[in-house]
Amino acid sequence: MRDWSPVLGLPLWVWLFVLPLLFGVLCFFAKEPLERRMRPLWRFLDGVYFASGAIAAFFMCTILLLIVAQMVARWTGVALPGTTEFAGYAMAATSFFALSHALTRGAHIRVSIVLNWNRFTSRWLDIFAVTGAAIIATYFARYAVKTTQFSEMLNDRTQGQDKIPEWVVTFLSLPKTPIGEWGSAMGNASSELVFTPVWIPQLAMSAGAILLAIALWDTLYRTIITGKNPIVSEAVE
Repeated sequence: MRDWSPVLGLPLWVWLFVLPLLFGVLCFFAKEPLERRMRPLWRFLDGVYFASGAIAAFFMCTILLLIVAQMVARWTGVALPGTTEFAGYAMAATSFFALSHALTRGAHIRVSIVLNWNRFTSRWLDIFAVTGAAIIATYFARYAVKTTQFSEMLNDRTQGQDKIPEWVVTFLSLPKTPIGEWGSAMGNASSELVFTPVWIPQLAMSAGAILLAIALWDTLYRTIITGKNPIVSEAVE
């Protein structure tokens, strides 16, 4: 963690771990005022989690379409290189974007046998478990982002047969380009096929990991403020 540069005068580990934990402590002493102020944010975050699940569903359908396209290509003798790699990227995107949505829907495996002792120990053990999960998820999200940045810095490219148009790479690189240069950057981009930069499929990993960390901190604060864990498994008949 020594390589984490300061952000706004504070080390990044303070922003990622210390301040969220301190806010959790604040939730114990200001439950009612915070609940009124947090409810609009909670509704927004619920929408974000649902959208993340929808994106995961989209990539799952993409896997199906790629498999069907590969089958048709084999039957017709048409070369369709890179479908296996793209299906793998879509599978990774499906897995990571589904994490936060699955968490809030109670789809993750939770060992609750110890939580069934009594209400007092159940509440504090639940808070302890969610806090630990949030810290671990935040740590993973940080290094997922760092891995993506490192791959982009090295210009690491895939070793498979998958290629994408150069303008797609340029378009996804726009956030690091000054806004005034976006037009010229896209104008200079060609439609030539290039090997897929590894950081592009890694973006889904980073985004999904960040959403999972946010969902866990959100769950912790809701548990403290409302007195009950908002994660409720959906009944399936």
